[in-house]
Amino acid sequence: MSTSPDPFLPAASLEGVPSAFAATRDGIDALLRDRGLRRSTPEDTARSLLLGAVATARLEGSDLPAVDDDDPAVELLAAGGGDAVARAAVRLGTELLGLVPVWSRSPLQAFARLHALAAAGSVPDDALGRPADAAGAARLGELARVVAQPTEAPGLVVAALVHAEIATSGAFAAHGGMVARAAERLVLVVKGVDPASVVVPEAGHAAEPAGYGAALTAYARGDATGIQQWLQYASQAQARAAEASPLAVGRR
Repeated sequence: MSTSPDPFLPAASLEGVPSAFAATRDGIDALLRDRGLRRSTPEDTARSLLLGAVATARLEGSDLPAVDDDDPAVELLAAGGGDAVARAAVRLGTELLGLVPVWSRSPLQAFARLHALAAAGSVPDDALGRPADAAGAARLGELARVVAQPTEAPGLVVAALVHAEIATSGAFAAHGGMVARAAERLVLVVKGVDPASVVVPEAGHAAEPAGYGAALTAYARGDATGIQQWLQYASQAQARAAEASPLAVGRR
């Protein structure tokens, strides 16, 4: 992350990034405006979270099929089925929105809770919510510090950078990618981009898994070109997230 007074703004200002995210935000806003947030229902949110659970579980190695709105895997998870990875994804989705006040108070505590939910049964109990090593702990601590600061960067950019930092930090020994994707969704809610959490960022990434992996690899280099590549990719993934929303079904 940048050491500038506004650590997210340098990345948000890289060439091509402002216009890419402005277009993505316009698409998300159009989706929410067309349906009206007041008309979105708890069922829309629940459906979005289930779609996200299928997508993130698939990316994490679950044997669930690829996600779309009519995927029977969604109903399988809704009924309590699926493998251990899929059930972990559902646990994460079930508690995610309850972490909004935790995030506002202590992002580091929110990271820990996300990992505890995702990795339960995969790591020893005393490792749940704990970074795997000192380097990972330091990166998470720094991320928690900067996300608590005011920023002029768009919420979509902040969400993408939080995702990439967690995913590439190696902080968690198991399901770090799942935690990163959940954190992205959480930031979209906290920043007011998607207050009802009806877009499906996990599906945006699952639609292009090779591109997702390549963009994270580029980000992990730590140079401006790699960060730019990740953000350009992320703007496209977030546009796909809107297309995967339950609210988009009626527009197709």
